[in-house]
Amino acid sequence: MSLKSRHWLLVAFSYLILGSITAISETVIGKIVDSFLPDAKTITSFRRPGSITILSTNQKVIQKLGPAKRDKVDPGMMPLLIKKAFIAAEDRRFFKHKGVDLWGIARALITNFQSKEIIEGGSTITQQLARIVFLSQDRNLSRKLKEVALAYKLERQMGKDEILEQYLNNVYLGASAYGVADAAWVYFTKTPDLLNLEEIALIAGLAPAPSFYSPLVNPELAIERRTIVLKRMLNQGFINDDEFSSAINSGLHLRPAKPKYLISAAPFFTSWVNQKLPLLLTHEQIEMGGLKIRTSLNLDWQTKAQKLISEQVPERMQGAMVSIQPSTGLVRVLVGGKDYQSTQFNRATQALRSPGSTFKLFPYAAAINAGFKPEDKFLDAPRCWNEYCPQNFGGKYIGKVSLTDAFKDSLNTIAVELLERVGFEEVISTANKLGVGKFHKLEKYYSLAIGAYEQTLLDMTGAYAGVANRGVYLEPTPFEEIRGPKNILLWNYSLNHPKGFKALKREVADTMNWMLTQVVRYGTGNVANLKHRSVAGKTGTSEGGRDLWFIGSIPELSTGVWLGYDDNKRTNIGSGEAAWIWKQFILKVEKELQILEFPKKPISNTPPKIFIPEIINPKSRS
Repeated sequence: MSLKSRHWLLVAFSYLILGSITAISETVIGKIVDSFLPDAKTITSFRRPGSITILSTNQKVIQKLGPAKRDKVDPGMMPLLIKKAFIAAEDRRFFKHKGVDLWGIARALITNFQSKEIIEGGSTITQQLARIVFLSQDRNLSRKLKEVALAYKLERQMGKDEILEQYLNNVYLGASAYGVADAAWVYFTKTPDLLNLEEIALIAGLAPAPSFYSPLVNPELAIERRTIVLKRMLNQGFINDDEFSSAINSGLHLRPAKPKYLISAAPFFTSWVNQKLPLLLTHEQIEMGGLKIRTSLNLDWQTKAQKLISEQVPERMQGAMVSIQPSTGLVRVLVGGKDYQSTQFNRATQALRSPGSTFKLFPYAAAINAGFKPEDKFLDAPRCWNEYCPQNFGGKYIGKVSLTDAFKDSLNTIAVELLERVGFEEVISTANKLGVGKFHKLEKYYSLAIGAYEQTLLDMTGAYAGVANRGVYLEPTPFEEIRGPKNILLWNYSLNHPKGFKALKREVADTMNWMLTQVVRYGTGNVANLKHRSVAGKTGTSEGGRDLWFIGSIPELSTGVWLGYDDNKRTNIGSGEAAWIWKQFILKVEKELQILEFPKKPISNTPPKIFIPEIINPKSRS
């Protein structure tokens, strides 16, 4: 081998060694740098700081709060023309570079220098995605270096199509629109797949300066920017001459709309969610955001219930409805009024109203627990207790009557007598165990027995749910699961919600459920009777008909309805109206529920007793 040949062989070998060392060093250095950078896979679960997404029990979006109220395009479903438009507008060498485009940076510098203004930017789509997800918008060298490093890492860990789709789902495009889907809705009231060429070009042109190029603020500048994007699409062969000519001569044809999910699909319910959230999370967690809250709400049921309250509640009266799953305490429906836009006052959770005869559940349950039986006889007659003289509806008295019939016909005198016989403490304790009277204290007055002390519809319905659950009370809750940034589990119903509390003995609850079914089959709640289902419920009417109640349960669902005026004036109708609305709701949702029966009434081995008061006071009654 000649000296010259050996020389070139040595040179080639040296380059091979140097190239190998460089490649190995680059790999090692790359891994070291990567270890200090976030994992690109977290992009798929990215939620903008401060954002709160509220979902129904079956994962339907109810509302999005905070800076991100966006809809997303599912993976693989982004229209191709949208991809091409953004590549033409933002990063024409997207499929050629590895995260940072040195040629693009040089071209931008030259273009901006020649124009004496910033016409082009040097950041690639990959860099922009890294900045959106992982970095702040600060303009300094440190942030830029991190952006470059992250861009290279994203390109190593993700495919080009995935990077592009994530960018298109997260880029800010003005008017509170984050992502193409949100922008399509905000500017044109369309979904991305329905956008035409000129609409796509306009949206793609917004990314560099969304507020400046916004067609809602500067329509002339928006058209100029759209023209630039269309020219770039033509130059890159993404569209032909005819398509370009048609699009460039088109007007804006805007159809602005608010971002999707900005307005809650169930505002009374989400207002309650926001009220309860600080009880589960810290102020810092809520402020940081990135929360995904799966609630207990059945959005389809909620829509049906809201429509019933809005359309069927008479005249200028108001109404509310709460529906709870007895076995869990999960609130499936919560309607706080006819129209949230007219008044945000939540009559399901905030309104304190006299529960009327629905409160009789507690003195009767306390009496059954004390050993009284449904067959025991009492005397229904005019009577006073310390100058308190309750009247039955219509001033009618029927003499000897069983507890079952007294409950069925909602006799006020018997309810007060039971209160006297078992004692205030026992009745109040029974109510408290079932979630009533804890926050709005019950006082020791005889009028307590017939619902003189105001309570919320939510608390009263929760109590009936506890009885339907065979005496096991679970505090009503709107939450099933809460996840934070990076999909970290913060709260879960099964793990964190208080376990059921045994408020009543099972046999006591079974007896009460049987008595409640008699109310619906043969008594004051007959309007709510369902021939093919077992219904346990109770009507309630406060003095003067100011509050109309019906709270009824089928084994799988306890639902309360309240009707009345906000100013507390007389309604001039009866609680049968509430029972009728209850029935219409159940008929609309029952196809999703099993047909179950309440347990049979426990059999008593002792004969019934007759309880006759020692003194009958026939004095005139107030």
